[in-house]
Amino acid sequence: MWGGLSEATPCIFLPMVAVVPFLALLLTANPAAQASKTFAQVAREADAARSSDQGQRAIDLYREGLKLRPAWSEGWWGLGTLLYDQDRFPEAEAAFQRFVATTSKPAPAYAFLGLCEYETKDYGQSLHHFRAWASHGWAGTSELIDVAMFHFGLLLARDGRFIEALYLLTTEVQRRGRSPALAEAMGLASLRMRSLPGDYPAEQREIVWLAGNSAVYAALPPNDFARADEFALRLLARYEKAANVHYYVGTLRGFEGKKEEAEKEFRRELELSPQHVGALLELARIDVEADRLPEGEEFAKRAVDLEPKNPETHHIFGRILLATDRVEEGAKELEAAKQLAPDGATIRSHLAMAYFRLGRKEEAKTEMAAFSELKAKEGVMVPPAEKIKPAKRPGQE
Repeated sequence: MWGGLSEATPCIFLPMVAVVPFLALLLTANPAAQASKTFAQVAREADAARSSDQGQRAIDLYREGLKLRPAWSEGWWGLGTLLYDQDRFPEAEAAFQRFVATTSKPAPAYAFLGLCEYETKDYGQSLHHFRAWASHGWAGTSELIDVAMFHFGLLLARDGRFIEALYLLTTEVQRRGRSPALAEAMGLASLRMRSLPGDYPAEQREIVWLAGNSAVYAALPPNDFARADEFALRLLARYEKAANVHYYVGTLRGFEGKKEEAEKEFRRELELSPQHVGALLELARIDVEADRLPEGEEFAKRAVDLEPKNPETHHIFGRILLATDRVEEGAKELEAAKQLAPDGATIRSHLAMAYFRLGRKEEAKTEMAAFSELKAKEGVMVPPAEKIKPAKRPGQE
């Protein structure tokens, strides 16, 4: 017996004299300082694991650090990019969503969100995030920009935004040169097919391949029109009556400056497909330039009737009405175009002209101001090469 304790007393009660000072130290320590020190250590270890290509260990450490500090934006970025590299797209998407919510500079994360959602087939949200990325200046490394712009172009074509898709894909051809993937994407957009790669019948592979290679050669810097024409002639020889073949060749001829041949191809497309709105609009534009306004008006009116929710049909029709001095009617068509596409710079410019001719000077000034602002932002949809620069890490200036 020691001081009333029996030999059977557990030894855990014996060294209390030594334990009490230690407990006192723990109780008086600053809990926030302890947590901060723990977080700093975990953050350093996470970055070190990432730098040494220990992917899964880095993921685990980033998650540990984020439990300690949920607003750690660089942690969400690091976690998201690592998960993306491992093709763990739903988890990566969740991490990038948290990054966007915790940073003042979310731009590159929008591209990653678009890519993750593309892989999970959430195409509507993917397109939404790619547009957000574009509106924030296309931020990202050169590799990220290439991958994101390619998938953005695919989704624009799937959404029926063929001209925007071709602008983006042409930019990629000019940056990266020829590739089978770009040829397929260009072929789908050129033939106005609302399909993704591998998402269309096998028997259409050749027509897409021929149109795509023609479009790629036409887009290369410098333009290789000889090779583009070679593929276009093969396309016409094998698929003369297929939908959108003559429309594509007409577009190519126009790009080559061969206006008469372009008009011939658009008229042939219209023979084969009398309700082809794209061909109607192209022929209406050609007629406006050639001062053949009665025929141009007929084409434009047919286009409006076929696609009343297409801003370009109202735009072209409105221009023709202005040119034939039916200014009030023209203004109404241009207002309809503006309502459908408020970001259309040329629509706002033509509407300003209509208002000026009607004596509505204040409204004309408003539209011209909008036109000037939109023209200043016009590079957003198709970024020039000088805008494409490596991204900095989030938080860097």
